[in-house]
Amino acid sequence: MDVKVDSKSDRLQLLSPFDKWDGKDLEDMVVLIKIKGKCTTDHISMAGPWLKYRGHLDNISNNIAINSENNEANKVRNLVTGEWGAVPDTARFYKSKNMKWVAVGEENYGEGSSREHAALEPRHLGGRAIITKSFARIHETNLKKQGLLPLTFDNPADYDKIQPDSRISLVDLKNLAPGKPVKCVIKQKDGSTETITLNHTMNEPQIGWFKAGSALNRMAELKK
Repeated sequence: MDVKVDSKSDRLQLLSPFDKWDGKDLEDMVVLIKIKGKCTTDHISMAGPWLKYRGHLDNISNNIAINSENNEANKVRNLVTGEWGAVPDTARFYKSKNMKWVAVGEENYGEGSSREHAALEPRHLGGRAIITKSFARIHETNLKKQGLLPLTFDNPADYDKIQPDSRISLVDLKNLAPGKPVKCVIKQKDGSTETITLNHTMNEPQIGWFKAGSALNRMAELKK
């Protein structure tokens, strides 16, 4: 049975599956936002009046935490144009240019209600990894289900090494395995680089979600 949705609807939207991992390292990714302090699921995907857009992923993605660069909410610098704009608008710009991005956070990232949209939205807007000092457990699992890499600093002080204009590479992903840290190369604006270690809690099936693009994609693969 076909599901038909009015293309002009701002409440409902048909979605295509998220793209699969292409088997390559995630190199030279931009930092969409380096979050300062608390970042709950409500910071990422606000409730209240936004709940009417739960069936329209693109519209509900129009709300996202305090930027460490300017201490303002929902205002980041576009690293291509140099202009300041809303977080979702900047993410969409990067996505339109096929530029992968990461978000960087502090402790207990994603605390609060277990809101699935808080993981769907960054994935929809082109995010590939969320790097934090620590995650709230349920949100970490939700990120895994959407094919994002939830990674934590092996040394929490490495949070300070990533600047808003740094470029991030996650390398040797072909050997991603349970319990095996991920190597992260930070490239600064002056061209200098530094390698740090990131940890993850993914098991084999969850790594399969990442490779397939999402848990739903992986379920579809297994049905074939």
